Amino acid sequence: MTGSIRPVRGGMTRTEVAQLLLRGRAILALAVLIVVFAVLLPGFLQFGNLEILAKQTALNAILAIGMTFVILTGGIDLSVGSVVGLTAMLAGLLINEGLAAGPFEAIVYPHTWMVLVISLVAGALVGAINGFIITRFNVAPFIATLGMLYVARGTAGLLNNGNTFPNLVGREELGNTGFRELGTGAFLGISWAIWIMIAFALVAWFVTTRTSFGRAVYAVGGNERAAELSGVRVNRTKMIVYMISGFCAATVGLIIASQLVAAHPDTGIFFELNAIAAVVLGGTSLAGGRGTIVGTLIGAFVIGVLTVGLNQLGVSSFWQQVIKGVVIVVALIIDQLQQRAERRLALQQQEEQLGRGDATPPPASTSSHV
Repeated sequence: MTGSIRPVRGGMTRTEVAQLLLRGRAILALAVLIVVFAVLLPGFLQFGNLEILAKQTALNAILAIGMTFVILTGGIDLSVGSVVGLTAMLAGLLINEGLAAGPFEAIVYPHTWMVLVISLVAGALVGAINGFIITRFNVAPFIATLGMLYVARGTAGLLNNGNTFPNLVGREELGNTGFRELGTGAFLGISWAIWIMIAFALVAWFVTTRTSFGRAVYAVGGNERAAELSGVRVNRTKMIVYMISGFCAATVGLIIASQLVAAHPDTGIFFELNAIAAVVLGGTSLAGGRGTIVGTLIGAFVIGVLTVGLNQLGVSSFWQQVIKGVVIVVALIIDQLQQRAERRLALQQQEEQLGRGDATPPPASTSSHV
């Protein structure tokens, strides 16, 4: 009986093949999209177009990297789009109007690097508030971050009564010039946004694969109770991942404000949906405990290629929303299929081990078979 489920020597079972294809769904989807758009759009693979694609994808990729940490713990962060708008507006306020300080309400204009630091800290602080509400009051992440979505968006509007902060170029005498370099500058001919994406991806990959904190993130998402019993500080881990998400969102807000040389309170609307789509497409389970940063990057590029390709084909923005929605639903269905395939494969492996145990008494022989 066990011979019917044992894979052919040197081969793979159908379940293993299906699991392999499901795990590689993001790279397969990316390859298919590139081929399709390369055929439909002759100039799609030209360097200039690829650079535009990478710049646009970088923003969603940075946001998705932070979202990956949150989803790996079994959470969700719906506030990131609003944090993008809030931090963009905060930077605009600091550059154009400064801050009132001291008993005589003197106006202080922070240096450009200080504007960046304050905005990034503000983003991380919003994430910390999310984490505190979720861990201290046991509020569901969906509800807590949904509430913060409205709070952050409303605060962004209040900073300038719903108006835009234009011309974020600063003044030489105030020492707050150079902000636009972040969004429009380049190093070695490559936009700073792309370099930032690469840096964030490398750091995130290292943290998730080579550090105890990364192992704690996976442990919390895999089985929170078991992680707590094994000594993982669950609440602290959750707090940090939401701070990481807020920090990434603040970075995106600064880049967009710098690119536009202006800050608008509606910046970042629906960004959270693209970020979640990239994470799910990359193979991260919404249940937590499974996923990779590399997969998230591939998922972000799938969304980026799809968006740029459809734009260049002249597809209506409304149809693009429909297509993206279908992609997200399909990705979730495939994620469920992958989980079923993994459970089926695990069951087959257990049955094989039992069968080999009956045929070969020494237990050591079962560990040598892969």
